[in-house]
Amino acid sequence: MDKFTQVTSVAAPLEIVNIDTDMIIPKQFLKTIKRTGLSRGLFAELRFNEDGSENPEFVLNKPAYRKAEILVAGDNFGCGSSREHAPWALLDHGIRCVISTSFADIFYNNCFKNGILPIRVTPEELELLLENARRGENARLTVDLEAQTISASDGEVIAFDIDPFRKHCLLNGLDDIGLTMEKTGEIEHYEERNAGERPWV
Repeated sequence: MDKFTQVTSVAAPLEIVNIDTDMIIPKQFLKTIKRTGLSRGLFAELRFNEDGSENPEFVLNKPAYRKAEILVAGDNFGCGSSREHAPWALLDHGIRCVISTSFADIFYNNCFKNGILPIRVTPEELELLLENARRGENARLTVDLEAQTISASDGEVIAFDIDPFRKHCLLNGLDDIGLTMEKTGEIEHYEERNAGERPWV
């Protein structure tokens, strides 16, 4: 998993509440267990018209936001079914951070396991960030995980809370497998000792 330390990017304003995982990645894109190639399905029903052409009104299709790494979204982001493809699709598209007032618990947890930083802010703070994001290429946000701050181009700084263990994992690029691999020495020592004490196992 890629480390998350600091991201500076244009932020895409997605001013929709209750964005569920089916909206993030529709069910027809769930046939794969690969984490790559899912960008084409991200927000597919919003990004594309019925004939497959791009919807020019959708925020991620607008020139200013095509390379946005930060998403500023409405309340209750990631609700609905517990599909891990949702953070996979966001990450495959280049989104490293999602900011909202609240997240569905399963989606929130899945983000950390896949290298995405979900940040909870107050409604007042969200409005400030949306106002900044609406400026497009004329404004950028910097998300600093070590400092736990979001800095806007106008000098506004917003502090956010994060669980220390999750912060450690993101800063060091540790998913569940990475955490296990950190204990390789201890695991090998246990296996050697166990083989000597219980050779019949």
